[in-house]
Amino acid sequence: ADYLDNGNNKMAIQQADKLLKKHKDLHCAKVLKAIGLQRTGKQDEAYALAQEVAALEPTDDNSLQALTILYREMHRPELVTKLYEAAVKKVPNSEEYHSHLFMAYARVGEYKKMQQAGMALYKIVPKNPYYFWSVMSLIMQSISAQDENLSKTMFLPLAERMVEKMVKEDKIEAEAEVELYYMILERLEKYKEALDVVRGKLGEKLTSELQSRENKCMAMYKKLHRWPECNALARRLLLKNSDDWQFYITYFDSVFQLIDESWTPPAEEEHSLEGEVHCSIEQAVSFIEERITEESKSSRPLRGPYLAKLELIRRLRHRGCNDEYKLGDPEELMFQYFKKFGDKPCCFTDLKVFVDLLPPSQYTKFIRQLLDVIPLAAAAENEVALPGDIKALQQHLCVVQLSRLLGIYHAMEKKQKLAVVRELMLRYRHGLEFGKSCLKTELQFSDYYCLLAVHLLLDLWLEGEEAAVWQCLTLLEEGLSHSPSNAQFKLLLIRIYCRLGAFEPVSELYSSLDAKHIQHDTIGYLLTRYAGSLGHYTAASQSCNFALRFFHSNQKDTSEYIIQAYKYGAFEKIPEFIAFRNRLNSSLHFAQVRTERMLLDLLLEANISTSLEESIKSMSLSPEEDDIPWKDLRDNRDLTVLFSWDPKDRDISEEHRKLSLEEETLWLRIRSLTLRLVSGLPTLGHTIQPKNSEKTAENGVSSKIDTIRALLQQLEAAVDSGKKFLEQKIQYPVLGPPPTRMAGFFSNGSCQCQTSLFYLVSDIYELDTNGLEDSAEIQERIGNSFKSLVERLTDLFNKCKGDLIEVRDGTLKTHPNLLENLVFFVETISIALWVSSYCDSVLRPFKSNLQKKKKKKKESSVAMPPVFTHFLDYVTELQTLTSNVIDHIKGLEIILTALKLEELSLKDTLLLQEEKKFTKTVQGKVQSSYHHSVQEIGELLKKRLDTIKKLKI
Repeated sequence: ADYLDNGNNKMAIQQADKLLKKHKDLHCAKVLKAIGLQRTGKQDEAYALAQEVAALEPTDDNSLQALTILYREMHRPELVTKLYEAAVKKVPNSEEYHSHLFMAYARVGEYKKMQQAGMALYKIVPKNPYYFWSVMSLIMQSISAQDENLSKTMFLPLAERMVEKMVKEDKIEAEAEVELYYMILERLEKYKEALDVVRGKLGEKLTSELQSRENKCMAMYKKLHRWPECNALARRLLLKNSDDWQFYITYFDSVFQLIDESWTPPAEEEHSLEGEVHCSIEQAVSFIEERITEESKSSRPLRGPYLAKLELIRRLRHRGCNDEYKLGDPEELMFQYFKKFGDKPCCFTDLKVFVDLLPPSQYTKFIRQLLDVIPLAAAAENEVALPGDIKALQQHLCVVQLSRLLGIYHAMEKKQKLAVVRELMLRYRHGLEFGKSCLKTELQFSDYYCLLAVHLLLDLWLEGEEAAVWQCLTLLEEGLSHSPSNAQFKLLLIRIYCRLGAFEPVSELYSSLDAKHIQHDTIGYLLTRYAGSLGHYTAASQSCNFALRFFHSNQKDTSEYIIQAYKYGAFEKIPEFIAFRNRLNSSLHFAQVRTERMLLDLLLEANISTSLEESIKSMSLSPEEDDIPWKDLRDNRDLTVLFSWDPKDRDISEEHRKLSLEEETLWLRIRSLTLRLVSGLPTLGHTIQPKNSEKTAENGVSSKIDTIRALLQQLEAAVDSGKKFLEQKIQYPVLGPPPTRMAGFFSNGSCQCQTSLFYLVSDIYELDTNGLEDSAEIQERIGNSFKSLVERLTDLFNKCKGDLIEVRDGTLKTHPNLLENLVFFVETISIALWVSSYCDSVLRPFKSNLQKKKKKKKESSVAMPPVFTHFLDYVTELQTLTSNVIDHIKGLEIILTALKLEELSLKDTLLLQEEKKFTKTVQGKVQSSYHHSVQEIGELLKKRLDTIKKLKI
């Protein structure tokens, strides 16, 4: 066992063998040996050995524990349940084995058996937790039940009765048990009963979370629309803590609900269960004013009351009241707020919510007013006034961010914008002085200046200023050198490099972000969208692996979390874990990565290192199966991960999100159907049979071609939907979601090529079943298909021609679309070759039959059917075309190597000396990345050329 712990598996196997020589029936030694075998990659031997021990139904703890570890490593948790079922039968009174059995069921989600195991445990050892494990398993059955009715009429009422029995017998001990009771009542929509539980004696046990009781009461009051109670409780909690924002929201919501219902407090008795109720705007106004007066006496400044006043003004304006309640002018209130909190980084995000209260005509005046109160000092007359300490720097940064948000920078001309960029960079470099003592992992105080300067340059780039994008990269690389942990710099660099078609620098940047766990799903798209499409095949494989490893381990990890939740009685977390797991399993990104990963593997290996058939088998792909949950796809991408200070009309909107999800889903459908069509090719394998015999229908080959024809129709439909979608000509914001590859796929002709290739498969199949005799028409059709395919592929190649990087008026311009077209060309030619090898498998037997006939008849000239010459010409033309592309790529490599970037003096003499060195680095990275792409594409095409040469019949 020690050897196994230290990772020395071979020694562990040897030691186990020694022991087994002396005691050949030592179960535990056998299992430890099996663990060693499993870890050295001998899965089959390990499994056989484990089953040998399991068949004896061991009951010693060591063997059981060791087998559990082994099965977990094999990802076969269902075997653990069988193990403990047997153990419990033999040792019926073991508390330990029963609880292991319960946890084993929990790992595989067998809720009904968990319920029984929980009760069996409780009978052996009447401890409360076991009883409630059983109750929780009933709730889980209700959650997982497909039939809503069943869960409301059977599972939940049963769970409720079980808890009520314990309440009546006064056996409730722990907080978790009360939580569970509340959870059942809430799911049964018995809100009044739930409220009574929380407010009653049982509710006193709810102590572990702050305000747990109050929050639960509030939730129930809202469900029951008991606005007086909502209001009184929120009021009471705000008197205790006037900085708790959620209660301000509830307070306002309830006040306006009560006004709309014209509610009046009863004359005699209490206003409500929770005490005094406010039901008029006057009361609300004076309540907020009191909070502000109170705040001025408090020892530390609180933001809540001031923001609540702005929130109240906003709500009153929505209701059409202007200033009849004398709450003051929002502009003045925001100015005062800035004076009080301007040196805190949160000041900008606080005010951002309320800027729409300002009239646009006042924007510039408001910004000037703020600037006037910041202590800035200029060294000389014409110089920029700079802050003397971090506080003043924060205040100034807040104003700059607000200027961007109010669209003041957007309205400037090019010259003014460039002047602002210069000023921001000057402020950025000056601000670095305050951060000299910062650790490498800390951000510099002035980083946002640099980021804002880059945003201004991005505006210029989008307006057609080519040099601006290089300056963006230059400034970001400089910023990163001073603040190596700034994720915003890295994310923006990733986006810009990808827009320019350079993937190489991105891998390193992404790995330095050190994305953890769920981030592989939320920001992984930044990587996987571009790696393959820019020709970095190795990096694409790696980035898919990162993501897939996370998605696959999520399954296993979640079961462990659930088990911990049972052990510690955190019952309300269990449904959350399950929902989390389901959300990840139906993640859009997960489906995309799975599909692209398989297409990529086929592209790199099928018919190169292994046959297409073997590749497809190893992925257990089949054309009939579709494992993507189309109805439940969840878009878990974080599209706001990049900071943006843009005004609402330029920022990413809900509409953009919807459209992006629609586009991603359409593209995924096209890719998934392509993959399934390719996976159907080997199933059409050539089987020699008499013409029109009934056998064909039986052995299922004819149904295989039907599958392919059906998929082809689906593909046509998906392509039509895609084209319709693109007609909308949607432009996402530059920092919004990246568009898919769909537009390029249609415009460069890959789509038409790939579809006609699959139609060709159908024709060849027809020729195969009809034979050569009376098939002149089909043969001619196939010949025409070959001709038009070569024309289409040549067109596609023509769309790949041109310089990838060119120098224009001293500025670099990249053409990522040419690179993407090349990648599509490689993919399309690969599909063409897989289809050709199917043609080859059909035509070869025909040819050998003809030659046999020829020998029999001893005739010198049996006429060769035209399809053979068509096919030979086609293969020869494919070979010539591929050789031409390879030559073109060699040419590109030579040009890229010869590009002397040093001589590029960027016309913009605004660049300082220190910036020049970063510009050089940036351009070098882009050049090297393009070179790398072209090399990888060239290598792959050469391998494909070799497979063409084997296709001569």
